[in-house]
Amino acid sequence: MAGSSSGIVAGLTAAALAAVGFLGYRASATLPADLGRPHPGGSPAAGAGKAAPAGKKSALPAGSGTGRRVVYALGSDRVWLVGDGDKVTRTFRVYPSTVDPAPGRYAVTSRSKAVTGSDGTPVEHVVRFASVRGVPVGFSAAVDGSTPSPNPRVRTGGIRESRADGAAMWTFATIGRKVVVVR
Repeated sequence: MAGSSSGIVAGLTAAALAAVGFLGYRASATLPADLGRPHPGGSPAAGAGKAAPAGKKSALPAGSGTGRRVVYALGSDRVWLVGDGDKVTRTFRVYPSTVDPAPGRYAVTSRSKAVTGSDGTPVEHVVRFASVRGVPVGFSAAVDGSTPSPNPRVRTGGIRESRADGAAMWTFATIGRKVVVVR
């Protein structure tokens, strides 16, 4: 009996290790390409407000409108602040919430200097521009500088940015400013 128990335990252990390995492989396919690369200031958000190098990822998306506006690309989790003459004044990475606005044209509807986010995190420079089935959607920066992954079971609309990017957004995105959401 002891021999068959150890065989069962060994089989279950091997199956568990195979499952963990497979899940780890699958999870690695969804990680950002820059994960593990050093970031200025020690966190991905710390250097997010610096000018992005020229290239496809940082180029202003085609069809994002004209004039002074905020452009938010859902697919690349990136924002562009576009000034006069369609000149990009700043571009940076953001960290999405669990609720995305549909692609389209919006306007900044409300702002809050400092509040507690729907996830319980103190946030500042909140710039709201949409609502999805009762969930307000907007940009904000965590006061502690964190960019936590949202709980997928909780419907939140806070699109997180670094504190420096949040301050730039706050200055740029006043009430009525156009916000264009693209894929």
